[in-house]
Amino acid sequence: MKVALVGVGQAGGKVTERLVRFDAEMGFDAVQGALAINSASADLEGLSIETQLIGQDRVNGHGVGGDNELGAKIMQADAREVLGALDGKVTSKAEAIWVVAGLGGGTGSGGAPALVNQLTQVYDVPVYVLGILPGRNEGALYQANAGRSLKTVVREADSTLLIDNDAWHKQGESVDESFGTINDNIAQRVGLLFACGEATDGGAAAASVVDSSEIINTLASGGVSALGYASAVAAEDSAENITTVMSVARQALLTGTSLPDATTADAALLAIVGEPERLSRKGIEKSRRWLEDETGSMEVRGGDLPVAGERIAALVLLGGAERSPRVEAFLERAREAQRGRTEEQSDPADAFANDELENLF
Repeated sequence: MKVALVGVGQAGGKVTERLVRFDAEMGFDAVQGALAINSASADLEGLSIETQLIGQDRVNGHGVGGDNELGAKIMQADAREVLGALDGKVTSKAEAIWVVAGLGGGTGSGGAPALVNQLTQVYDVPVYVLGILPGRNEGALYQANAGRSLKTVVREADSTLLIDNDAWHKQGESVDESFGTINDNIAQRVGLLFACGEATDGGAAAASVVDSSEIINTLASGGVSALGYASAVAAEDSAENITTVMSVARQALLTGTSLPDATTADAALLAIVGEPERLSRKGIEKSRRWLEDETGSMEVRGGDLPVAGERIAALVLLGGAERSPRVEAFLERAREAQRGRTEEQSDPADAFANDELENLF
């Protein structure tokens, strides 16, 4: 899938940079262009991709201090400059635009939905969001920001792929300690998803290669999407890997998703990654049928992503996964955080004007 990436906010910029690096290291050539946008100049320093500072007339390069309403206003005000900076990055080859953002901070959570609103009016390719949810221990402001941002961005984007910060870091590490690990895991998993349909060094031709149209069709129902991943060492003979293929597919859905406990979906895509001569056709078909039963969806696509190596991996993309218990649990945390912030307001009358998790614009 040929993509253009736009990172908004601190987390969005770092993840976008890591995705660009992974794509280049693997030689997939899926990323056609990338831009990092922020209202804080310090957060753009050191990034190896092109950057764009916004809101200079409002915050003078110092950021929005967690105020996502201000983040949305700044992005709306500077939309023309941002779209100009994207010239040449959203090429004619691009099959989708992905806006990458942490949904808890100010610039990312406010600016991403506002930017998506603009992009969908200008470009005729799907505009997706890769949204990173704050962990449980990241504070009430981040929870409330992410709740409002998620409510808004799901309305604006063609689909919102959620990454729960509590899902892909090592046990025993704090979120602060594991941001690098989380970003690497996001880059590997999402980078492999982008590689579907691209030329890879996988040896012999695969029997049924997953292409970008299958990703787009899986995400066509909109709403929330999730991505699962698992891998294992494989035998050289594909006949010995039936169980291995089935095992990694199950692990990807049941224990390896970006939204833990997300198993119900409107549509799903199974991509088995590895050298074609190691991949078991029987294992892939059995896994696809199992995925149909487990997700409750009759719209389950499946195929190969040929990549050289001694391991077999499974990617499971779920489209229309907003019924996940994890999403509802997060939204309840966000509502509680918003109620707490409302109760702290000095003027009691303000509480009547503050609807819980209202849209940002």
